Amino acid sequence: MKNIIITLMVLVSPTMVAPTSNSNVPINIPTKNKVKVIKDIDLFLHDMGHRESGNRYGVVNQFGYMGKYQFGKSTLRTLKIKVTKDAFLNSPDLQEYAMLQNLLYNKKRLQKYIDRFEGQEVNGILITESGILAAAHLGGPGSVRKWFRTGKVAKDGNGVKITQYMRQFSGYKLYL
Repeated sequence: MKNIIITLMVLVSPTMVAPTSNSNVPINIPTKNKVKVIKDIDLFLHDMGHRESGNRYGVVNQFGYMGKYQFGKSTLRTLKIKVTKDAFLNSPDLQEYAMLQNLLYNKKRLQKYIDRFEGQEVNGILITESGILAAAHLGGPGSVRKWFRTGKVAKDGNGVKITQYMRQFSGYKLYL
């Protein structure tokens, strides 16, 4: 039996060949592996979920905000999503749907500001659609409009400013 196993191992294992060098062939060994990250909506949703909840669907914070993207009950009502807290927390698909609906809702309300300011620097912040929509997710579209009109920076219950979200989530291509 031992001889059969050894024979199988010899037949199955790859053949080892000593490396040879051909001085006529240039060898290019990359020093760094450069990977271009495409900042698309999938990465935006992943990064937003990570920032909000560590990408955990079942989380409820001390203020009652729920799920991966930390939705409040009033935002869900605005989006016409009528479910119980448990149903929402136990449905990743519903949470992803709610986030996409929220992005579309906020984009509709802020399109004028996106069209007017995208690509410009305002109060030291490069304005992008994704940054505006992230800020609106944090503080609502009204707080973003107010910031553009008056410069007043809204913050959430944890003290996070909408301008932090504008910077952090700038430059994603959402194609909404």
